[in-house]
Amino acid sequence: MATIAVRSGKQITKKEPIAYSELALRQNAGILEYCRTSTSALSGSTAGIIGLTGLYGFAFYFLTALILTVLLLWKAGSQWPSYFTSRLALLTSGLFGGLFTYILFWTYPLTI
Repeated sequence: MATIAVRSGKQITKKEPIAYSELALRQNAGILEYCRTSTSALSGSTAGIIGLTGLYGFAFYFLTALILTVLLLWKAGSQWPSYFTSRLALLTSGLFGGLFTYILFWTYPLTI
C-alpha cells in the first residue's frame, strides 16, 4: 500500500520495495551467459576469418558485445527491469569471460 506525505503542497508517494525471485535472476543470468558465450565464439570466428588483428580485433569484440546488449534490451522492451536488476549489469555481466572465448575462436582461424 502506498503512503502519501504532504510537503509544501506537493504529494510524494513512497514506493514499496521490489522483491526479486532469486531463481528467476539466476536463470536470466545463465541465459545471458549462454548468449554471450555463443556470440563471443561466433564473433571470434568471424574476426579470425576476415583477418582482423591487433586492436581492431578487440574493438570488434566490444562492438559485438554492445550490439548483443542493445538487442537484449530491445527484446525486453520497456519491461527490462522485470528481467534484470540494472542495465549496467546486463552490459558487464560475463564481458571478460566472453573475451577469453572470443580470443580462443579469434586466433584459431588465423593459425590454419
